[in-house]
Amino acid sequence: MADQNDEHSSFIKTPQQLITVVVLAFVVPIFGIVMLVQLVVNKPQADPGALAPEAVAARIQPVGKVEFGAAGAAAGGAAKSGEEIVKEVCAACHVAGVANAPKLGDKAAWAPRLKLGLDGLTAAVVKGKGAMPPRAGSSLTDEELARAVVSMANGAGGNLKEPAAKK
Repeated sequence: MADQNDEHSSFIKTPQQLITVVVLAFVVPIFGIVMLVQLVVNKPQADPGALAPEAVAARIQPVGKVEFGAAGAAAGGAAKSGEEIVKEVCAACHVAGVANAPKLGDKAAWAPRLKLGLDGLTAAVVKGKGAMPPRAGSSLTDEELARAVVSMANGAGGNLKEPAAKK
């Protein structure tokens, strides 16, 4: 007989369980109603500036561009300084001394190289030397490479003169 009573008994055994069930029976539906009201009342709004022609053009611009013409034409023809080229191309290896590259400012490492002069150093960069690929892995002109060589060599105690700009 005890088994028959267990089938019909409630899962609520104590007054605390009864209070918890009654409170949840009111709170859960109210919370659901509040969330539905928030969903209906607070419609998502677009940024008013998102439809401006400049914003639309910025979002749909192509990922890349292909330009045909002379080298350096994409930069407006403005020649880069030796320091800029060193920062952009050479610093990746010459700051840390990767693959025995002479570190920037290391007079002892640059001393035997400075004996080659500007022409010898530039020729080594153009051909590639050791782990350095030809033209330092870039598409720089001989003149730009020479400016970078002058910048690095003079930073290590050399007194090379920057080549004259070609017209």
